[in-house]
Amino acid sequence: MDKIYSGTWESVKGHQIPQWYEDYKFGIFIHWGLYSVPAYAPRTWELGEVPGDENWFCNNPYAEWYYNSVHVGKGPTYEYHKKKYGLDFSYENFADMWRAEKWDPNEWAEVFEQAGAKYVVLVTKHHDGFCLFPSKYTHYNSVERGPKRDITGELARAVREHGLKMGTYYSGIIDWRFSDQAIYCDEDNFNNACPSFEYADYAYRQSLELIERYEPSIFWNDIGWPRQGAHMLPSLLARYYNRVKDGVVNDRFNGLYHDYVTKEYKLGNPGRGEKWEMCRGMGLSFGYNAQEGDEEIISVDGLIHLLVETVSNNGNLLINIGPKADGTIPQEQVKRLKEAGKWLQVNGEGIYGTRCSRENEEINGIPIFFTRKGTDMFLFMESREPGREVFVDGLTADGVTALDGRVQFECTEKKNGMLLRVTENPTGYQMLGFRLSLAAQ
Repeated sequence: MDKIYSGTWESVKGHQIPQWYEDYKFGIFIHWGLYSVPAYAPRTWELGEVPGDENWFCNNPYAEWYYNSVHVGKGPTYEYHKKKYGLDFSYENFADMWRAEKWDPNEWAEVFEQAGAKYVVLVTKHHDGFCLFPSKYTHYNSVERGPKRDITGELARAVREHGLKMGTYYSGIIDWRFSDQAIYCDEDNFNNACPSFEYADYAYRQSLELIERYEPSIFWNDIGWPRQGAHMLPSLLARYYNRVKDGVVNDRFNGLYHDYVTKEYKLGNPGRGEKWEMCRGMGLSFGYNAQEGDEEIISVDGLIHLLVETVSNNGNLLINIGPKADGTIPQEQVKRLKEAGKWLQVNGEGIYGTRCSRENEEINGIPIFFTRKGTDMFLFMESREPGREVFVDGLTADGVTALDGRVQFECTEKKNGMLLRVTENPTGYQMLGFRLSLAAQ
């Protein structure tokens, strides 16, 4: 019999992470909204770096923060908006420019399935307050404005028809339409972003709309929760878990509760002892940034490396796509996803359903990653060029096989370990996986 949760912290904190989330490993994050129309952010830092210094809000490389970057009143985005649209042009005008005329949710779902992803998390309301679902509490949504479609509902149906889990992101603590502090200059402004009881009630009610209408397998809250409504969180989470039996939530609830912890680019220090999730864009932005082309986003090998490294350390990878305003996914992003999917078709048994194994190592400058499933251990190593070898100390196996049968290798037992040498790699991929049978150990 399913557990019934009451609206208390004691009850809610008895929730366990569902097995599907432990097993699925790979998800797709989607940032798509009004900010996809201007599609602009400066490339002010190197890929993967998200520094939190005093210049952040003037040089924000996240295109989805366009509203705030303009309202700072200086910096590259402000100058771009002034030149392109004029300072009298309101951000809300993008709601009538966002048409999504080429959007086909089934095409998206097919790409996600081909990528080997097992779940999807859609941004249903970012900090700009525009909702991608019909809400009783605002007319500022994608059914009444812009695309005139229930983006969340249509995508949820398509994703589930392709056998994937559907999750929803909601910007809990920030909504610039409610705040008189749209310009953030320091960390304190995050805490004061939406200081009203009115907004706390609004966030609670909209969250219930998402839960009751779409039953998301993940409820992904961002940054935090309004302090004025923190006492209602046990009630909200209980209603969620009672409605969605396999539901799971992240850790962005003011440090009060989580099923798993999040890491964003280089921010966050998750450990192997607790379930965590890495989220990041393919480039430095989450929303579509026309300034980022093929050369500015993560490579295929880099994406696969990130997935393997994350999974081997007890994490899931939630890689983001930033669709264009017309509803198409940039081809350079599609290419990465499909190539990752081809790799997973061959190597997925060492990823899906696995758990942490021995600590990762670097041997002869070659990173080595380990996962485990039952009596099998999986070893992943980068070896595009033949002749690369590693000696794995303290590990022997009854049998070693390459997950991709095209890979030729030699494995020799040595004192206190085993020597693995790749002699031929015709796969085109840098990351190679091997199954080690440990039945006799």
